[in-house]
Amino acid sequence: MKAGIVGLPNVGKSTLFNCLSNAKAQSANFPFCTIEPNIGVVNVPDRRLEKLEELVNPERVLPATVEIVDIAGLVRGASKGEGLGNQFLGNIRETDAIIHVLRCFDNDNIIHVDTTVDPIRDKETIDIELQLKDLETVDKKLEKVKRTAKTGNKEAQKEEIALNKVKKALEAAISVRAVELTSEEREDFIKPLQLLTDKPILYVCNVDEASAKDGNAYVESVKKAIANEDAEVIILAVATEADITELDSYEEREMFLDDLGLDEAGASKLIRAAYKLLNLQTYFTAGVKEVRAWTILVGNTAPQAAGVIHTDFEKGFIRAEVMKYADFIEYGSEAKVKEAGKLSIEGKEYVVQDGDVMHFRFNV
Repeated sequence: MKAGIVGLPNVGKSTLFNCLSNAKAQSANFPFCTIEPNIGVVNVPDRRLEKLEELVNPERVLPATVEIVDIAGLVRGASKGEGLGNQFLGNIRETDAIIHVLRCFDNDNIIHVDTTVDPIRDKETIDIELQLKDLETVDKKLEKVKRTAKTGNKEAQKEEIALNKVKKALEAAISVRAVELTSEEREDFIKPLQLLTDKPILYVCNVDEASAKDGNAYVESVKKAIANEDAEVIILAVATEADITELDSYEEREMFLDDLGLDEAGASKLIRAAYKLLNLQTYFTAGVKEVRAWTILVGNTAPQAAGVIHTDFEKGFIRAEVMKYADFIEYGSEAKVKEAGKLSIEGKEYVVQDGDVMHFRFNV
């Protein structure tokens, strides 16, 4: 599961990517040549992990991670192949969610690709290129489906209706994620197409240092423009965040953040938001050898969660011993949680909750 950073050239994408990769010690970083995306596996900040570490005092601590992809800047005409557009649009298709960076600051020393600063115009430029590519995909699919629908195939007729809804929206410059579809239409007919504008999206308003806390007029215009998209907006002074990551000590970083009126680095908030955007959640295992955060999809069952540790755990799953994070913190140990009657034994149907502290029993 990975989130891709997109935007016009020179809006702060690569600076943001470097900031995310450096802000938290990344598990891996794979640089490619300039026309290929940069990929970073970034630790997800989680204060719960710190609390568990304090209680258990393990030999090592392993956080959850999220994969971030820095995709080279799109340009007008990308859907027709301009500026290596096909390559970049293909990179976006391979991601599961989009982080769209918009320039929301004035600086005469940083040239804008369209000469003036206008985040709404920039957003529309990217939207149109993605929508045009989606329209191309939908039209191709419609050609095939129409032929089958004419034979009286009921399923194809349903699919044709769904595709026509999406086609009409795209032609009106409406992204697929904003189209009203039934759950059947979206799951059965639209999701398999991996349409670019159907991916969940998070907007990052890149502001100057003075606007890091409360934003500015550019940010307000973005919030209004995305009101119908079911998307979140994060305000981030990317250049300032990059400066913060360069500071050596934790104390220096805290002082810098205090001066800005911020309670934590914006990069940390963004990483957590990207994790949530990907529909991911965390459960923990806690022992003297290791305290670890494991990444699963929201809605995963206990056997699926066990399978993240090892496939044998899922195949031979017997039961899960589950403690709620709050109970573990309150009572201070597994033994005391048991004494209080707060440890539950769960079977194959149990849906794991974010923050569960789990121990699996299995037999292979």
